Amino acid sequence: MSDTYVLIHGAWHTGAEMEAVAAGLREPGHHVHCPTLAGNRPGDDRSRTSLVDAIDSAVRFIEEHDLVDVRLVGHSYGGMVISGVADRIAQRLRRLVYVNAFVPLDGESLNDMVPPHYVAMFDAVAAANGNAVSLPFEIWREAFINDADLPLAQASYERLNPHPYRTFTDKIRLREPLAALQIGKSYLNCLQDTAMPHGLPWHPRLSERLGLFRLVECPGSHEMFFSNPKRLAQAILEAGRD
Repeated sequence: MSDTYVLIHGAWHTGAEMEAVAAGLREPGHHVHCPTLAGNRPGDDRSRTSLVDAIDSAVRFIEEHDLVDVRLVGHSYGGMVISGVADRIAQRLRRLVYVNAFVPLDGESLNDMVPPHYVAMFDAVAAANGNAVSLPFEIWREAFINDADLPLAQASYERLNPHPYRTFTDKIRLREPLAALQIGKSYLNCLQDTAMPHGLPWHPRLSERLGLFRLVECPGSHEMFFSNPKRLAQAILEAGRD
């Protein structure tokens, strides 16, 4: 049976960085889309792009392609986006899959869920770069892609793009808690992910906000889209299937 997946990338990424995982989902016959969100496309004004703009761009992609029964996958910051999409067009969705992703409450921003030292770093970087943020390589290498060798860490880092900081500081508006949504929900937890310190973990701190959900765990870092896309595709299939 062929299912429809839409992969929503995280901060600093585009849809292109999702394609290696998408290939693993297409291999058994599934349809997979990898849009690039507003704010991460070439020429986008990163000083002004808001969280609503990013959510709107994902909603527009799904509606313009007339996609239904979508298994909507969000990685990291993409969890903010898929939460907003579900609030808008739940009738088009089959299941939400959060891949080490943020699960917000109404009125909460991404920055409300990260450690204070990250917020301080983002504030300083954004102030010096027209309200766009980038990650220092040292953090990328040790906390985000710790399961890769140095050449892969460097090559993947070079593919990242500056990210609009408003999407981290804007507070999301949800008409009802995600736990109340009458669609399937899964949380995929990559076990060696230290992008969030293990004292402030992705799971169960954020996953339990989904209410009834399926937990899938696999070995790997925050950036398995680069370091082990085949294994991540397998885990997404486990999380996304009926």
